Amino acid sequence: MGICAKELRHYVVRPALKHLDMWSPTGENLLLGTAAIESGLGFHLKLANHQALGIYQISPRMHRNIWDFFLAPHAELSSKVRGLASQREFLSHPHHELATNLVYATAIAWLIYHRSGIQIEAIDKEDITAMGRLWQKRFHSRNPGTIQSFCESYQTMIIESGSSTEESEYFNQTSARPA
Repeated sequence: MGICAKELRHYVVRPALKHLDMWSPTGENLLLGTAAIESGLGFHLKLANHQALGIYQISPRMHRNIWDFFLAPHAELSSKVRGLASQREFLSHPHHELATNLVYATAIAWLIYHRSGIQIEAIDKEDITAMGRLWQKRFHSRNPGTIQSFCESYQTMIIESGSSTEESEYFNQTSARPA
């Protein structure tokens, strides 16, 4: 198994979505489900014979596509996303950020969904099948896998790990403490 789903939710996915001002419980669950199906929550950062990288298995082509066709006309959003990337590494190896920078990769994964214009926050946060449908239709252009495989990954890696429930007492205490 890869990264603990609860920790991924609280330390990576939620902060990334809040940084973009696009947080919703459904968005969190969708990204966790995507990481679960794509990489086993980070068990693999690069599959053999594939170009895609990171916990979301985003290809360099898709990465460029997000920057060239979605972020380029949106200066404020583009600046927020660029602010998540490493300063020097992003300039010399931008696609490596997908494997080495979890918050940046999460922002890019979110934008793959967000650019579709679908009101993701309107989907019930517990509707795994709807999230699986969205993943299948919007996250890949070729051979995405089945909705059932998305649901099975979500069930095993998110629900059964206890990460689909509301915040644990520990995380509530941590976020309630003054900085």
